[in-house]
Amino acid sequence: MIVFLFSDLKPENLLLTSKHDDANIKLADFGFATYCDGFNISTQCGTPGYIAPEILEHKPYGKPVDMWSFGVILYILLGGYPPFHDENQSRLFRKITRADYQFHPDYWGSVSDDAKDLIRGLLTLDMNKRLTVDQALRHPWLGKSAQELAARSLDSNLAELRRYQATRKLRAAVRAVMAMNRMKGLLQPPGVDLSHEGVEVSKAEKTSGKAKTAGKSGGKK
Repeated sequence: MIVFLFSDLKPENLLLTSKHDDANIKLADFGFATYCDGFNISTQCGTPGYIAPEILEHKPYGKPVDMWSFGVILYILLGGYPPFHDENQSRLFRKITRADYQFHPDYWGSVSDDAKDLIRGLLTLDMNKRLTVDQALRHPWLGKSAQELAARSLDSNLAELRRYQATRKLRAAVRAVMAMNRMKGLLQPPGVDLSHEGVEVSKAEKTSGKAKTAGKSGGKK
């Protein structure tokens, strides 16, 4: 059966349709999106931290990669931090391919067992055993009433999520500055500097300017 595959699900690509409606969302950034029939996709794509293990292991894949990403997103929304994290990308990918995550009691004590069970079903290594869309929608946790869900306090998790988001934005800003500096170095011709006013001044012009200044000083004497 041919299905639509997004391939890069993450919180940044989920947009609320309204400030007053936190239930209806839309997807953004369809750069990696495609149609697939079974497990016939082999493109290496995705975002570290959200990418499914079968992609990292260079296996043909299909719709289950989106379900894995849903599991990561759900973990972040309920726990306040990502299930797989490491500053070293090789170690990060190793954790993903082993499904090396856990529910830390400090942050998951108030989260129901049903919610954890849904996450486990989504973060299953074997893509043939991973929950499908229909199976996830029939999960008991998604059938709970708003009153049942509201009875559990996730205030500490929300605070952790805010810290995670702030750190993520800071890192993104730092990377942007680093990228701009690299581009500046690549685009700047040899022997040319940029003044504080943004005007290009060559070394020869600087030297000439110093000579003229010296000449003027000498004339005054």
